Amino acid sequence: MSEGSYRSLAPKYKFAETLEEQESQLRDNPLLQRMIASRKSKSGDPHRPIYHYVNPENTLNDPNGLCFWQGRWHLFYQGYPPEDPRVHWGHAVSDDLIHWRDLPYAIYPDPEECCFSGSTLVEDDRVIAMYHGTQVGNMVATSSDPLLLNWEKVTGQAVIPTPPQDGSPQEYTVFDPCIWKKDDFYYSLSAGMLPEGPGGKRVAVDFLFRSKDLATWEYLHPFTEDDRFTLVGDDGACPYFWPIGDRWILPFFSHMSGGQYLLGDYDMERDKFVVTSAGLFNFGPSTPSGVHAPSATPDGEGGVIIIHNMNPGYPSEGWNQIMSLPRRVTLGKHEDELNIEPAGDIESLRGNYTHIGETVLSANQEMVLESVQGNAIELSMELDAQESPMVEINVLRSPNREEFTRIAFFKERGFRIHRDLPKEGALLASGAPAVPKFGAPRKVPTMQSLLTLETSYSSTLPGAVSRAPETGPIILEDGEPLCLRIFIDRSIVEIFANDRLCIAARVYPGRDDSVGVSMRAQGSDAVLKSLDAWQMSNIYE
Repeated sequence: MSEGSYRSLAPKYKFAETLEEQESQLRDNPLLQRMIASRKSKSGDPHRPIYHYVNPENTLNDPNGLCFWQGRWHLFYQGYPPEDPRVHWGHAVSDDLIHWRDLPYAIYPDPEECCFSGSTLVEDDRVIAMYHGTQVGNMVATSSDPLLLNWEKVTGQAVIPTPPQDGSPQEYTVFDPCIWKKDDFYYSLSAGMLPEGPGGKRVAVDFLFRSKDLATWEYLHPFTEDDRFTLVGDDGACPYFWPIGDRWILPFFSHMSGGQYLLGDYDMERDKFVVTSAGLFNFGPSTPSGVHAPSATPDGEGGVIIIHNMNPGYPSEGWNQIMSLPRRVTLGKHEDELNIEPAGDIESLRGNYTHIGETVLSANQEMVLESVQGNAIELSMELDAQESPMVEINVLRSPNREEFTRIAFFKERGFRIHRDLPKEGALLASGAPAVPKFGAPRKVPTMQSLLTLETSYSSTLPGAVSRAPETGPIILEDGEPLCLRIFIDRSIVEIFANDRLCIAARVYPGRDDSVGVSMRAQGSDAVLKSLDAWQMSNIYE
């Protein structure tokens, strides 16, 4: 690299503009052939997932610019080519959000030093990427070819330059941007912080910009209003701003406390996001082994698809992070509540199948499910805790419990719930009339339940770092069973509960026989209503 130049040393190619020609060029592309060989060489690593996306070569960081273009899903990510390990935008494409195909690097540095995080906006005739270019500011690039292989940078320079660092007060900062369009203007958020918290402490701020042409941007003002949820000291990295139902959601990442979101209403007259609620994507710090940054895009049906990168907790030769399964987030049936469920054609991966019917879990006795084993499996179960204060599921369990990963359900052991009762004349979700405020009492849950993912005993390997228990809240209606979908993929466990909660963490079993599953009810009997288990296939074969 010559002095004063940030031109990449990684191989770069110009591709044709038709799909047929592009596919022909990709078949013999030297960079792709190298990626295929690299992926094959790493396939024997016992901790490398087989149905979660992991990049083909070198290391991985934030997902970027998730979008749907001409019938395909595109995932970009911070990739590090071996010959030039600065951040480039890596690239993969999928028909179903599950089976991913590697493509060459999409966006290369120069004039920026590194291509950091950003988002995309899909228009009728092109896709716009807006991202942070280190040392220069926020960049915009566009692509319009079928597989988004060719990108051109608008102006060839930063469109929102980093303000001079001369010690003078800064009106805004320039960092991870997102982009959307309203009427005739493009809008962008730039992540940052201001010393406007209690005692002059720093708090997260999203700075709003506006442009007619993508090249010239006008700064407007801080965007979020009434945010009393984000922690003092958080920053608002990797923001995405999208409609969700008739509301708006702003997923982001804090380098202090991890992945989270704000929910609220978009005041388009004032160009302000009025925050009404918030939630977490990880329930503890993002490292080690936790959920990191989001990449989000509308699903075209009122929901938002989100993919996160997952941090490592154990050194891996030639690779480190992976992606979570895609998650579909929609509005819940109660105000300010969200649904969250696995997205994409995950069912297409299901192989050998095992079913267990209704089974009593006798109090204080661990029951090993001898017919269910594996380290790349999906479990779907319905559980009635009855009077048991805690029911646990152990996965990736060795025969003598030298290693196991513990999932525990604590019925009605969380915070107290404060919900406004429906107004007179309103309907419940079932369609039945709501009971007036002063009518007969309606039975509603009064306490959250809690779901915990405990990795302290997941590995006996020296150097494998566990994390404090990941514990998230879930509200079950009266008489509603706990319904879990548990995805285990070698070094990751992801749990979706009643389509309202997802908790996830990386794990690193060191024993070949850590493949068992067991259950246990504490204090009183519980009932396993049903359990279905599938061995999952490899998306790279």
